Amino acid sequence: MIKKILVSFCLLLSFLSFAQEGSYSPYSFYGIGDQRFKGTIDTRAMGGVSIFPDSIHLNIQNPASFSSLKMTTFSVGATGSWAKLHTETQEEKAKRVTLDYLAVGLPLKKAGIAFGLMPYSSVGYKIRNNEVIGEGDTIRHSFNGSGGINRVFLGAGYEVTKNFRVGADVNFNFGKVETSSLAQRTDVQFASREINQSDLSGFSVDLGVMYEGKVNKKLHAFGAISFTPSTNLTTTNYRNIATVQLLQLGGVLVVDQDTIFYNQKRTLKLPTRLSLGAGIGEPRKWQAGAEITFQGSKDQKNRFNDINNGRFENAIKYSIGGYYIPNYNSFSNYWSRIVLRAGARYENTGLILNNKSIYDAAGTLGFGFPITGSLSNINVALEYGKRGTKAYGLVAENYFNLGIGFSFNDKWFVKRRYD
Repeated sequence: MIKKILVSFCLLLSFLSFAQEGSYSPYSFYGIGDQRFKGTIDTRAMGGVSIFPDSIHLNIQNPASFSSLKMTTFSVGATGSWAKLHTETQEEKAKRVTLDYLAVGLPLKKAGIAFGLMPYSSVGYKIRNNEVIGEGDTIRHSFNGSGGINRVFLGAGYEVTKNFRVGADVNFNFGKVETSSLAQRTDVQFASREINQSDLSGFSVDLGVMYEGKVNKKLHAFGAISFTPSTNLTTTNYRNIATVQLLQLGGVLVVDQDTIFYNQKRTLKLPTRLSLGAGIGEPRKWQAGAEITFQGSKDQKNRFNDINNGRFENAIKYSIGGYYIPNYNSFSNYWSRIVLRAGARYENTGLILNNKSIYDAAGTLGFGFPITGSLSNINVALEYGKRGTKAYGLVAENYFNLGIGFSFNDKWFVKRRYD
């Protein structure tokens, strides 16, 4: 088990090099950026449904599930993304490889604890466009953004009765976001550059409840609630505006500059979030369920007050999904122990641009491959979806995500029977 953790830690170090390029979307400019963590690989393969307790998988979306662990579990996941971005006149391609999460879960009789880290949100885009302002006159615009918010969490779950579990976790959120814009008129020697930087930090809490009860001899019913109260992030903002000269080798020579503000303090609100889900199934054979998530994004703000075309509304997400295992305890046929997962989701992201709500929809498919000779496994999730629209002067994103997760399981703290 220790060797497996060391190998995964090395994987983490390699993935961290991509942390500042976690998004390709121009929509990540607004608010705190794109929300990166959308569940572990196994739950994402089911459309994001996170209502099922699991003895060998960490369910980070609901801390009540930590008490269902039967073995020490070490989980790590990463995603490769490929996308086409469309406007009414242009088309571009983008790709990213990102770390999704790194977590450890420990069973403690009727309880369980878990801790880990994840990139929570990301800002990442590079946009170039030309604005025609008159006969023969053009302004060349360049927009860049990078950074995001990371999250460290510590949580615990407890089995109150055979049917009910409760849990809570505490998160520390921290990170830095930097955006810049450059504009040059073709008939003017110098260009204008603006750099905005925000340092963000703050705590948040997640609460969870899970239910599992028998319908008959085979079927079980499942229910889950998770709740995240609204909390504030403290931001320290910096803005610099400069007149620059563009060099032929791609560099920038600063001619004159002015710092508009430095160390300006503001607060950004992380919205209230409530998820309700229910399902039915035969454990270790098949399970299916649905989940709805409400997010009070209406009060969410941008990092700076002078963004006029972007605002927020309350968000909502619908998820359906499940899994099927032909024969989980087969010793002679490996393929019959592979877990088949599928699902779909549809959401209003809560972002409004040019008075148009931004929607995101995707279908998912996944597989869980057991590692022979252990209870560990490799999970794969395939996701194809679309976000936004190319109407209203906006951008439509068609994307394909490939997620790979490792769940290593072993028994720790076992008392020796013989010396």
